[in-house]
Amino acid sequence: MNEVVGSHDLLLVTLDTLRYDVAAELAAEGRIPHLASRLPGGVWDKRHAPGSFTYASHQAMFAGFLPTPATPGPHRRLFAARFAGSETTAEGTFVFDTPDLVSGLAAAGYHTVCVGGVGFFNKRGPLGSVLPGLFQESHWEPEFGVPSPTSFEAQVACAEKVIAGLPPDRRLFLFVNVSALHQPNWFHLPGATREAGDSRATHAAALEYVDRHIGRLFSALGDRGPGFAIVCSDHGTAYGDDGYTGHRLGHEVVWTVPYTHFFLEAS
Repeated sequence: MNEVVGSHDLLLVTLDTLRYDVAAELAAEGRIPHLASRLPGGVWDKRHAPGSFTYASHQAMFAGFLPTPATPGPHRRLFAARFAGSETTAEGTFVFDTPDLVSGLAAAGYHTVCVGGVGFFNKRGPLGSVLPGLFQESHWEPEFGVPSPTSFEAQVACAEKVIAGLPPDRRLFLFVNVSALHQPNWFHLPGATREAGDSRATHAAALEYVDRHIGRLFSALGDRGPGFAIVCSDHGTAYGDDGYTGHRLGHEVVWTVPYTHFFLEAS
């Protein structure tokens, strides 16, 4: 990452609450072609989330603790705060001397931008202002939020405007928290009803919706020049698994998440 930081734009997309099993199933069935085309061999990397709900997981990721490979480690990290005794900081790790990755990248000359999604990014109160407050520029509108059936396309349109307005010689760190997977998501599945509520099937339909629009985001950033993207979930969510519903709990479907990273090029 020391060769990437400074020479490439950086994109971090968190597909909020996306389960690994659903992401893997849809990739194998050809139902998310835009995302699958970016996966090595068409397969998501299976990882463990750094937290069981949005706030905790993003605080960890913004400190450099991205989802950890679901195999015995230690595993070297892409980014890390300077920390004596760290066993996961390696030669290629980008090490920053600030409390978080966002300010570390700002210190390295990046313009940092957040396009928020779920309530922890809505800036409507002190708690919803903490995470977007790390960035030099942040955006949130009700249309970006979880109740909106068009949330992701609205987020992409916002990101496109940000990218278009940035001088070409200014490096960009763009973070997008995708809210479409989060409950409620029943409206993404044709024929589903509010009364029936959300399910694993509506969660999958929401991922298909995201896939239909995410290519625009990759193209907009790639057309600026060299870029590096990280796409992952922050945590999963339960739909009746072993009696559990939701997240902020210690079930396998919450802790196991999909992850990938790749270089972006002009389309």
